[in-house]
Amino acid sequence: MRFLYHPDRKDISLAAVLYALGDPVRLEIVRLLESKGEQCCADFDFAIAKSTMSNHFKILRESGVVLTRKEGTQHINKLRYEDLEALFPGLLEAVLRSAQPLFLYQESIAKSH
Repeated sequence: MRFLYHPDRKDISLAAVLYALGDPVRLEIVRLLESKGEQCCADFDFAIAKSTMSNHFKILRESGVVLTRKEGTQHINKLRYEDLEALFPGLLEAVLRSAQPLFLYQESIAKSH
């Protein structure tokens, strides 16, 4: 079984978290995890390649935003809300409060072109 790297709480940096949250797909993943709770990777039905989704989850995991555990062949993801709140109080709440669902973001981009 492949090792899934997760940083210790003390090693989570603001720059890494902001980078991870700065992508619309990753932000949508975080928004859905916050609203629905734990989800396996297959629950996210985005119209992008599986390898691209895997990379998004890797960035979220290695930045300290999500915690991933394996159950059989599934990867179950959850937000590291407590860790992020302890390190950066109010950040995740503020970002999620201002985040548009991904399909609205994509529509606004299409209208501007």
